[in-house]
Amino acid sequence: MIKTFSIVIPVYNSQGSLPILVKEIDAVMDREGWEHEIILVNDGSQDESWQVIEELASVYPSIRAFNLMRNYGQHNALLCGIRQAKNEVIITLDDDLQHPPGEIPKLLAKMEEGYDVVYGAPEEEKHSFWRNITSKLIKYILRKAMKISSAQTISAFRAFRTEVREAFSNYSGTYVSIDVLLSWGTTRFTSITVKHNERTIGKSRYTLKKLMNYAFTLITGFSILPLQVSSFLGFLSIIFGFIVLVYVVVRYILSGGVVPGFTFLASTLAIFSGVTLFAIGMIGEYLGRLFTRSLDYPPFTIRSEITSDTIRQQLDRHHPEEIKP
Repeated sequence: MIKTFSIVIPVYNSQGSLPILVKEIDAVMDREGWEHEIILVNDGSQDESWQVIEELASVYPSIRAFNLMRNYGQHNALLCGIRQAKNEVIITLDDDLQHPPGEIPKLLAKMEEGYDVVYGAPEEEKHSFWRNITSKLIKYILRKAMKISSAQTISAFRAFRTEVREAFSNYSGTYVSIDVLLSWGTTRFTSITVKHNERTIGKSRYTLKKLMNYAFTLITGFSILPLQVSSFLGFLSIIFGFIVLVYVVVRYILSGGVVPGFTFLASTLAIFSGVTLFAIGMIGEYLGRLFTRSLDYPPFTIRSEITSDTIRQQLDRHHPEEIKP
């Protein structure tokens, strides 16, 4: 029976939603009688999120928090929190209140059936049209390129056994996908349907451009599928060129003339040139990623860390009357 839990939340410009979210999580975990910690990772927020986290840590003993040096991205912030987790099971959810903490027991009950990773699949995603379309594209890429059969139910609301992280304990790349990394450690994936709330505070930071960049990072950062596609297109070009050559030779033998028309020649050259440039572009993308990896950029850098104890000590020195029981 699982008894201890680490809830990891990447934070970005969420000063309005954090107090509500932490209160709901703490209430759910206390109601169930579960020992827990709430790990908040501030991913370079531009608002007062870090100050709010400090205030919350002075009230909730379960909070641990990490302030990153800059904005690294949601998955990088998650990786930071996951590596700091101390309990048996790690639970991740967003900071925008769209993942109801009250649904956490559903994920954990499903995990008790013997699974290592359980996703909270939303009944209906409350996102914009383009966000939903891009989300489906990302899930398709995960399913086809990464061989993750459960990709259609992947979401940021997930629970997994902490021991799974050992599979990527040495991973240091700047391109991070938690779902792909989890697939390195286990094949026991499943999902369960959960509620998905409307966003009522703030607005989504995921633009169409960011989502497309993430999809491209997935397919080029964790798969050789684009190179295989390039090879396949190159092979088709060779076949097409050979057929054209045979056609030209046969026509010359039978009629004694060459193939007329500039359009035919231009179209053929355009096809070959396009395939060549596509292949060169894909090779360049992979070389660029190898170069970036050789620079040894860290996936994240921690500026500071706080716990309820450190905040209480600070308040005791400066404003002892502000300490709440």
